Amino acid sequence: MRVGIPVEARPAERRVAGLPETVTTLIGAGLTVDVQAGAGRHAHASDAAYRAAGANVVADHPAGQSDVIVSVQPPTPEQAAALREGDITVSFLQPAAEPELIEVLKDRKVTAFSLDLLPRVTRAQSADALSSQALVAGYRAVMEAASRLPKFLPMFTTAAGTIPPAKVLVLGAGVAGLQAIATARRLGAVVEAYDVRAAAKEEVRSLGARFLELDLETQRGVYAEAQSETFLERQRELIADRVAASDVVISTAAIPGRKAPVLVTNDMLKAMAPGSVVVDLAAESGGNVTASSPGEETWVGEVLVYGAKNMPSSMPVHASRLYARNVANLLMMMTEDGQVVPDLTDEVLSGCCLTHAGELRRELP
Repeated sequence: MRVGIPVEARPAERRVAGLPETVTTLIGAGLTVDVQAGAGRHAHASDAAYRAAGANVVADHPAGQSDVIVSVQPPTPEQAAALREGDITVSFLQPAAEPELIEVLKDRKVTAFSLDLLPRVTRAQSADALSSQALVAGYRAVMEAASRLPKFLPMFTTAAGTIPPAKVLVLGAGVAGLQAIATARRLGAVVEAYDVRAAAKEEVRSLGARFLELDLETQRGVYAEAQSETFLERQRELIADRVAASDVVISTAAIPGRKAPVLVTNDMLKAMAPGSVVVDLAAESGGNVTASSPGEETWVGEVLVYGAKNMPSSMPVHASRLYARNVANLLMMMTEDGQVVPDLTDEVLSGCCLTHAGELRRELP
């Protein structure tokens, strides 16, 4: 069977779903790999490198020619219309935002896997692209904040006096939040963090940050779950003074398929010191910060709010390396003797399969 790796068609997407190193893995499993010319350009993977790994470099999008299409962003409806019955796609489908595409995939009887639906079970960790890309986003968020902050992050002791370290507050201690904490600590900032999950306390402390203890009922074993508006209102009241005391706030609270909870209001921003910076990693799903807009810088008084947009794409080399390995690992779960034949009784494959044989296998958010 043939696996196709296309050039990403969606605006500002610089990642690629396969690299020469994962092409080698796929070929070793008996698959043939077709790579559209220029697919790895932003990740500094040349067409010559793909050929050296054993891939066929093709001029056009491989939809309709390859049996399996792997990509970062979902195919466009026009590209999906070129797929044949029984073809397989793997991507971040984002089903809530792509109803027209999902309908095309269903009507074409395509078996579509969406990595944003991958079950969070131990056996699926090697294919967990949400986590791998969140790691990139958390790191990059600190870099974006540091480049905009008119202060040092670390403390400096000089002949002219001592400059105190910046104070960084991270809201949400999932993969992105923990990476933001670790990165800010490496750069010398004083970091504190908050998460609704009780289990996050030890993870935050293990990275050298202070965990905010709020007079709220913590959640046990709950990841990325929506909270009531009453809970969120009380949460905002309790974190307001910590937001005001911070030089940098990085918010990471996102719920796949749902609107992000509002954690930081304009009134809270106005209480921050002039020159403070807020980076909202949830901007594309509604935003944790009321003033944020995806890909935009917004000033609220003298506080800068940066709404992140596709942050992993800004680091295409390592983001692609991680994502390509996630995709290859998922394909290996369904490949035997050169044939990709998904076992949809398997909890991992079934959990992230959105369409198959003309049916929608799960209700859209």
